[in-house]
Amino acid sequence: MTDLTHPGPMGTGQEDGDPSRRDILVLGTIATGAVGAAIAAWPFIDSLNPASDTLSLASIEVDLSPIAEGQAITVTWRGKPVFVRHRTAAEIELARKTDLNSLIDPQPDTDRVKEGHEQWLIAIGICTHLGCVPMGQKSTDPRGDYGGWFCPCHGSHYDTAGRIRKGPAPLNLALPDYAFLDDTRIRIG
Repeated sequence: MTDLTHPGPMGTGQEDGDPSRRDILVLGTIATGAVGAAIAAWPFIDSLNPASDTLSLASIEVDLSPIAEGQAITVTWRGKPVFVRHRTAAEIELARKTDLNSLIDPQPDTDRVKEGHEQWLIAIGICTHLGCVPMGQKSTDPRGDYGGWFCPCHGSHYDTAGRIRKGPAPLNLALPDYAFLDDTRIRIG
């Protein structure tokens, strides 16, 4: 009968301090498996990058001249709706005299518009509660209790500065990066 606990006369490579062939094979298999998993996962990881058509819209120009006072339009930027509203003097005054302590996400109106162009509010039209698109762009849409936008999904009300005033939304409508190219054109992005 053979004693399996002691190496034979040729040795098996399991003497103290020597790695066995089995250890080298196990490590090699693990390394090969890790590389294979990374190669298999790459197409999925790469698919998370923005599509080329989205990247081509990294910035857009918007002509403001056809938008009359009190009107709003929606443009698409990076796959998101962007609200462009030409605010009336009454809407601006109402937004400016709002008590900041009454706001869920306090932010003065002057921080949400560009100096010298206070009549224009440019905001990303996505409700900050669950990502719905609020109503209020069309003259026939409900604009909520504060004259801005209303998200009917869960009842969030935004004012004329895009600030959350009532409902479950925790934050104001986000503002995109934009700049005025002249008095009638802006570049978003």
